[in-house]
Amino acid sequence: MNAPVEFRTIPGKDGIRLNVALAGAGPLVLFVHGFPESWYSWRHQIGAVVAAGFRAAALEVRGYGASDKPRPVEAYSIVELAGDIAAVIDALAPEGAVLVGHDWGAVQVQAAALLHPAKVRGMVTVSVPAAAHPPRKPSETWPRLYGERVFYQAYFQAEGVAEAEFEPDLERFIRIFFRSLSGQGSLDENVLIRPAGTTRLLDGLPDPGELPAWLSGEDVRFYAESFRRSGLRGPLNRYRCVDLDWSLMRPFADSRIEQPSLFIGGTLEPTRYMVPGFDRYADPVPRLADVRGVHFLDGVGHWVQQEAPEETSRLILGFLATLDRPH
Repeated sequence: MNAPVEFRTIPGKDGIRLNVALAGAGPLVLFVHGFPESWYSWRHQIGAVVAAGFRAAALEVRGYGASDKPRPVEAYSIVELAGDIAAVIDALAPEGAVLVGHDWGAVQVQAAALLHPAKVRGMVTVSVPAAAHPPRKPSETWPRLYGERVFYQAYFQAEGVAEAEFEPDLERFIRIFFRSLSGQGSLDENVLIRPAGTTRLLDGLPDPGELPAWLSGEDVRFYAESFRRSGLRGPLNRYRCVDLDWSLMRPFADSRIEQPSLFIGGTLEPTRYMVPGFDRYADPVPRLADVRGVHFLDGVGHWVQQEAPEETSRLILGFLATLDRPH
């Protein structure tokens, strides 16, 4: 990490207590993680942006780690999470922040840029494009797209089912989930779409005997211990809000994200093909009005900032150099 990190509790939307890792001084760069991760997924980038003269803040999203974990599913809607981001910016940098988000974190920073535009100076999205608002609710499209096959987001909908599968052996869950979606996994056989008749999402996927070079045993233990303390209900509730999100964001269906933006993805990103017959990276920036770069990293899967930490940091710093520093 190469930068001393301190932790601070910051009130989010409606007083939710959020754990934020902080380092450095200067204009704020706020990192937002995805599933199933934590602030720790940005450990490689924190030192890089601090060394370049910025203040790094890595948010632990509500439901994760030391942040509050409200029980209601609707507490994890995209509006609530974007509100948390806005509240953290208000607390740390009233002049605004550059947001960097991966996976669900990418969706959150995109929503924050739309819902709270004055607070967002720029945006980097990693892995997940700022897609057009779909014409139908997600749950209405899944049966047509996947038939009898098991789509992971559909599997996550029933409260308690995925928790019961994953929580008894969190290290195994992390090992399989991370490898399956990485550059060392398979684009044709991964956790996103499982065969018809699957009753447990991870069944049939290999538990790696040897971890990828970018993921250490210490990393696996860190993530597992984080979820051991907090459980997986909050993180999984994010998926249980997809239809609610569709309704809440419908008024912004025709809105573009006007802030300067950068997109980074991996060429072996499996979510790019999770909609059968469609490559989500054919046009990864359809809603971005001021694109400062689109980059695809060879041989990299879903966990871009961990699989290719130096290159990801270099691209983020290059983007930051294109922005005016706040007064």
